[in-house]
Amino acid sequence: MNTKLKTPSSKFEGVAIAALLIAIGNIASRLLGLGRESAIAFFFARDAGVDAFTIAWTVPNTIYDLLINGAVSAALIPVFSEYAEGDEREFWRVVSGVFTIALLALIVVVVLISWQAPLVARLLVQSTRPELRPQTAWLIRLLLPAVVLMGISGLSTAVLYARQAFLLPAFVGATFNAGMIAGVVLFHNRLDVTSLAVGALIGGVGQVLLQVPGLRALRYRPSLGLDHPAVRRILKLYAPVALGIAFSVVGTLIDRWLASGYPSAPATMRYATTLIQFPLGLVAAAVSLAVLPTLSRQSAVADEEAFRQTLGMGLKVVILLIIPATAGLAALAAPITALLFERGAFAAQDTAVTAMALLLYLPGLPAAAIDQVLLFAFYARKNTLTPNLVQGAAIGFYLLTALPLLWFTQLGFLALVLGNSAQWIGHAAILLWLMHNGVTLRGLRLREALFKATLASALMGLAVYWLAGVIEPFVAGTAYSSLVVIGVAGGLGAPVYVGLSRMLRVEALDFFVAALLRKVRRA
Repeated sequence: MNTKLKTPSSKFEGVAIAALLIAIGNIASRLLGLGRESAIAFFFARDAGVDAFTIAWTVPNTIYDLLINGAVSAALIPVFSEYAEGDEREFWRVVSGVFTIALLALIVVVVLISWQAPLVARLLVQSTRPELRPQTAWLIRLLLPAVVLMGISGLSTAVLYARQAFLLPAFVGATFNAGMIAGVVLFHNRLDVTSLAVGALIGGVGQVLLQVPGLRALRYRPSLGLDHPAVRRILKLYAPVALGIAFSVVGTLIDRWLASGYPSAPATMRYATTLIQFPLGLVAAAVSLAVLPTLSRQSAVADEEAFRQTLGMGLKVVILLIIPATAGLAALAAPITALLFERGAFAAQDTAVTAMALLLYLPGLPAAAIDQVLLFAFYARKNTLTPNLVQGAAIGFYLLTALPLLWFTQLGFLALVLGNSAQWIGHAAILLWLMHNGVTLRGLRLREALFKATLASALMGLAVYWLAGVIEPFVAGTAYSSLVVIGVAGGLGAPVYVGLSRMLRVEALDFFVAALLRKVRRA
């Protein structure tokens, strides 16, 4: 038995507390994200305007992922983390060079896309729905300034994470979602769906302002910094990421284009994806961002065993939390969807379709969460090429699943949902195999952790589903039926899962609880 994993070390405690801080921020972000989507559903349901906004948002989101988000975890945090512990002037010199290059690239791309917005809209919307194209182009132009604000926020997040300051950047998502809600609530009467774009701008400004206090020590000097080896190394690490994101862009364009041919499909997929993103962001993002600086330092000093142990514990914590979340969403898909969205313009038939899309997304949820930890582990080892080449193969999984189902079944846009699930599963499976070949995962007892979590989650899910079925006839037709079903049946799920995990002696649960208790006692 490996006793190192049984006893929480200070290294693992730091990761656990960082994950907790990020998780708290993610809880706020995801809850506000659900509030954002609830507000959109209340005022606009699944109408054509939401389809147009969902398609238009693909453009700024893709730009941000391509130029900023991919670089943050793959290159900026790993390299910044190395310099953050050394000479302050050298650290800020590297940061200044990266800021200047990134902001120049953002501005150039934003100007070009704004100029060609109608062409971009034609590429994203099928000719069968020409009425969507003008509105989509208009929304693209309105949303593009938000990309620059998001870029500044993303770069600031990388700096703060590298300096082990997790609190402020943990809440940038919550701030953005609060801005979106404000835009919808305040301006929907006057601006209709355009209020969503206004909300995005408000959220972008809020993200930047939130992180200003953490950057008081910033010594920014406009400079490309291409002569600095760290800046050149970041660009070298980022190049393969750009390739991988280019694959993602192609996949996203295909997915959006196919979905645009089905009325209300983009809006339905948006709402269902929001429910998937809640546990994914809460669990996978928190753990991945928490372990990335530690993995980067362990990789830099070639401490392979420490790297293995940190990666193993990160995967176990993700498995511990994401499997029961998946089972709970499956057991309560319809009441959760109804509770969050079914009011105002969003009717019962909208709930039924959205709940079905959610169920078909769920098979890929555990894979997507595990995939994110593995992706960051590759980045920590300065290997950004391999996982991004895998992205190209993952698009193949999507096409091989979605297209035959579109052609030979009556699933309609739900075939695209299954294609996305297949893409997540395929990407995670390949990354896991490649990581095992590079850093053997043997001896970390990951299969045992997966089996125990799956068994406990399955039993918990069955109990929740049964209890929900018992309660529902007694509260059907009341104003708070979904809330009562979720509160009682879902409330049972957590203690049942924890109890079963304790009975099965799930290692990650003991570690996580012990680490938090030790930190509380010290505080």
